[in-house]
Amino acid sequence: MSYLEYNVKTVPSGLRKVLFVNWPLALLLAAVACLGFLMLYSVAGGRLEVWAEPQMKRFVVGMLAMFIVGFIPIWFWRNVSAVVYLGALVLLVAVELFGDVGKGAQRWLDLGPIRLQPSEMMKIALVMFLAAYYDWLDVKKVSRPLWVLIPLIFILVPTFLVLKQPDLGTAILLVAGGGIVMFAAGVSLWYFGTVLALVVALVFAVFESRGTDWQLIEDYQFKRIDTFLDPGSDPLGAGYNITQAQIALGSGGWAGKGYMQGTQSRLNFLPEKHTDFIFTTLAEEFGFVGAFSLLILYALIVGFCIFSGLTNRDRYASLLTYGIAGTFFLFFMVNMSMVTGLMPVVGVPLPLVSYGGTAMIVLLAAFGLVQSAHIHRPR
Repeated sequence: MSYLEYNVKTVPSGLRKVLFVNWPLALLLAAVACLGFLMLYSVAGGRLEVWAEPQMKRFVVGMLAMFIVGFIPIWFWRNVSAVVYLGALVLLVAVELFGDVGKGAQRWLDLGPIRLQPSEMMKIALVMFLAAYYDWLDVKKVSRPLWVLIPLIFILVPTFLVLKQPDLGTAILLVAGGGIVMFAAGVSLWYFGTVLALVVALVFAVFESRGTDWQLIEDYQFKRIDTFLDPGSDPLGAGYNITQAQIALGSGGWAGKGYMQGTQSRLNFLPEKHTDFIFTTLAEEFGFVGAFSLLILYALIVGFCIFSGLTNRDRYASLLTYGIAGTFFLFFMVNMSMVTGLMPVVGVPLPLVSYGGTAMIVLLAAFGLVQSAHIHRPR
């Protein structure tokens, strides 16, 4: 036993957990959130109470949740993974039955003092449940058809409920997040290749069906595809959002126009400037340097999670860490691709930066699971 290990073992167990916290990860999360506070203050025209102040309060609650979750042993989260998944599933069904409607979508539950979005909880609950499933399953059975079909059902049931809300962005994240856990668990690449081939074939069939008697999607859905491929075809209608976002991105240049000097956001040309399109405000005010700096912070967060997972000898903890890191990566990758025109607009917020209550608290609680895996890993 080394001198350092001996001294750590002599520290009381509660304080020892504090020493084992992944502090670089916690500081990186705080740095991204602080950048989000600055941007919310900017898009509100210099008013703290509109979006920045409520976001700060939610961040404090989320960080407390992260440390509370992190200090609870990882075996506890393994044991309750199925209960958490079923609870999130029940909440999704409750949304379908009597959820609140906003902007044409039924995604929320009104619980009095809080407005809950269960689909945000399901993103993490699904990762927890799949990690527990593959921790329980014999490694030799991972790629057998029956044992691949079972997790697919667990993924597709909540995905179907989310699509009915409708919320295409979250549905995509559920499928992709589940796929990341399956990949990390060692499911054969042939299954992923088959799914990819089917997706390509489906996309080809959709385009080929246009104007025929067997057209697979509606005309208005083809219109959305046309707008994605050429936003300039309807700059004042369906293509308005992405056109304004691209103007903001381009006008930022190398170093940006300066903090609180972005004309696209200040003059209200940018849609949803405090939620889905907040990245374009950052790029306009801080330019390429600011946008790339945020991307570096995100990459470091994912990197610390992956390193923690690689060095963890507990299979559940490792798979859980990979799943949360992958889901977090999908969050910012989809949002940035969406606002830059690389993907259709599907309504995915920028993690820890966009304004939102449920999303921030659930995400920080998810990083609490990463902390729990890190703090309680075998040493």
